[in-house]
Amino acid sequence: MSSFDEIQNREAGLHKKLSAKQMGMIAIGGAIGTGLFMGSKFAISFAGPAVIVSYAIGGLIAFAIMACLAEMTVQHPTSGSFGAYAEHYVSPLAGFLVRYCYWACIVLAVGTEITAVADYMKLWFPHVGSWGWIAFFSLTLLVVNAYSVKAFGLVEYWFSTIKVFAIIVFILLAIGILTQSHGGTAQVVSNLTEHGGFFPHGFSGVWIGVIISIFSYLSIEMIAVAAGEAKDPERAVKKAFKSTAIRLILFYLLSLFLIVALVPWTTLIGADATSPFVMVMKIVGIPYADSILNFIVIVAALSAMNSMLYISTRMLFSLSRAGDAPKLFGRISHNGVPINALLLSAVGIGVASIVYTINPSSAFPIMIALSMFGALFTWGSIFITHMFFRRKMAQQGQQLKFKVPASLLISLLGLIAILSITITTWFTNEFKSTLQFGVPLIVVLTVFYYLKRSSAKLTLNAHEESLK
Repeated sequence: MSSFDEIQNREAGLHKKLSAKQMGMIAIGGAIGTGLFMGSKFAISFAGPAVIVSYAIGGLIAFAIMACLAEMTVQHPTSGSFGAYAEHYVSPLAGFLVRYCYWACIVLAVGTEITAVADYMKLWFPHVGSWGWIAFFSLTLLVVNAYSVKAFGLVEYWFSTIKVFAIIVFILLAIGILTQSHGGTAQVVSNLTEHGGFFPHGFSGVWIGVIISIFSYLSIEMIAVAAGEAKDPERAVKKAFKSTAIRLILFYLLSLFLIVALVPWTTLIGADATSPFVMVMKIVGIPYADSILNFIVIVAALSAMNSMLYISTRMLFSLSRAGDAPKLFGRISHNGVPINALLLSAVGIGVASIVYTINPSSAFPIMIALSMFGALFTWGSIFITHMFFRRKMAQQGQQLKFKVPASLLISLLGLIAILSITITTWFTNEFKSTLQFGVPLIVVLTVFYYLKRSSAKLTLNAHEESLK
């Protein structure tokens, strides 16, 4: 097994321009996007008020991912991140599969963000076609990502700041409405327990809500990818781990609790409903609040899309540098950006546009279902890789630069949870396509990997014969 230094040297050339402050906001901002503002609508439709339980379970899994990644990333900061760790600690095939599945997942997830933006813009411009918004915002973020990693970091920092500030204001405003309302506690109890009860669809509804919550927390792992371009990755990752997971879980759980406590959950899931956050402000009748929140959810979606373009680009760059994708995707421009990898990673925008045109009402859940397999496969692989990582560290007698208590147990429980969720997708109408899309993808990638390796071996043997 080669030294991990070889992988880090192979992925050298990217500019280390991200500050610890930017890294912290990127970690928070990446996971506060359409999954929370729009995806929570679908989770509420399955779980009702118990959506709080769904997101609590998903939050614990997200915390487990952060714990495992923090240990590995502080030890080996590189843009290949968990793909590089899987290659080094598990097998080259594992690294190949993780990188490609994650890349496919994020590319498709980019599509969910831009289709959500097109939906949000209808509040202000109901007669303007969605294609125009998709083209305008996509081009803008492609330019930002192509300019430099410093530009990406700056834009993402302010996007994330706006989102975090907005959620805090929403939480304070919602608490104020609840405490000042005449119904008070009785209204809260009514909204949480009537209309089918707290568990209107039983635990099965809660568990399906967990699937959506995983998609909502997706991108929390991007802190590990961004570490390869951080000025001080050790300090940035440690700081982000200690603050990000707790803040995210707090923001998600508190805001969702206030949403289902303020209004009956059944009013949030109608065909005309958009983001639950916007719907709540409409229902309680705060002037212009729906437009203000609509602006916030647009920023959130653009922020998540910005982050996803960044991490999908770096994952394709890592694949190229590993020899698992064409060399042109590993080339870096003068400003330190893998431009070719960025352009190919934007393919999800085109896929989303086609899906949106064919079936606009179902575009968002379809894109979630398609990208979900890559998310679940990647998170499960991170837990497995972490177990191999800890075993190798122990065998070599190496000291960890950053250690999380009971992280091996955390990995095992996290893996069991991910496997359970993956199996569950097969038994749901909404997410059945997750495995229908994912299993053939794994088969195709595995065949491609071995064909590529056999071809390389034949080429090498032919070259050696010609030298004799």
